[in-house]
Amino acid sequence: MCVRRSLIGLTFCTCYLASYVTNKYVLSVLKFTYPTLFQGWQTFVGGLLLHVSWKLGWVEINSSLRSNVLTWLPASVLFVGMIYAGSRALSRLAIPVFLTLHNVAEVIICGYQKCFRKEKTSPAKICSALFLLAAAGCLPFNDSQFDPDGYFWAIIHLLCVGAYKILQKSQKPSALSDIEQQYINYIFSVVLLALASHPTGDLFSVLDFPFLYFYRFHGSCCASGFLGFFLMFSTVKLKSLLAPGQYAAWIFFAKVLTAGLSTLLFDAILTHAAVGCLLLGGLGEALLVFSEQRGF
Repeated sequence: MCVRRSLIGLTFCTCYLASYVTNKYVLSVLKFTYPTLFQGWQTFVGGLLLHVSWKLGWVEINSSLRSNVLTWLPASVLFVGMIYAGSRALSRLAIPVFLTLHNVAEVIICGYQKCFRKEKTSPAKICSALFLLAAAGCLPFNDSQFDPDGYFWAIIHLLCVGAYKILQKSQKPSALSDIEQQYINYIFSVVLLALASHPTGDLFSVLDFPFLYFYRFHGSCCASGFLGFFLMFSTVKLKSLLAPGQYAAWIFFAKVLTAGLSTLLFDAILTHAAVGCLLLGGLGEALLVFSEQRGF
């Protein structure tokens, strides 16, 4: 069982790294900045693969899913906002910077639990939230590649992530499984992003994309779709097998691995002060993992 968990954890980390690197390559190197089309493609592939997996009996999805769609719809709207804003932000920000800002979503969750749910919060978790907030707050002032639009979309992204996780935690355990939630997300995202592609101008602007008929673009887009699905699947599997603390530790390891290797693969100019901010954010997340493992 321990070997199986380790294999799934390593698979998750591999998919996490490969997914971020592939998306960053398409968004920043190839400059395919048409988020409704790119995210629409990814969610279409994910939804199709999940539907096939269901029909083949590899995953379980309740056939009476329709009765719970309306209750999950607000979360699906947030999911679309999360992936759309995340795509816009990642196209403009270095991966370590994006992940540091992304982690501020945990501060939103911690604040909600403390202020509205009146849950007891450990000193370690409070320190973690403060470190994450300080790291993200100082980063714009020390980022030599500061991009206002990138930070704006990163803020929208982290707000959507925080709200999405709060809604997810508030769902009754018997309502929808993680796979069923993602199935609804995929279907809703494909429809909404397809409808939005024309008003946003992406539908016709993409015809001017210089690499539209290049094999490396096609291969990267296919890889991003499949990797997104495998990342989701391995995440759900890992979450179901591990305790919250162990699950958080694997996510932390995947983020550190991805942030570190991305600096070797993409042009990222990080000043000493910016590196200090990133390390402070890493310390904040490490404290969060510690508090999860202790059950605080």
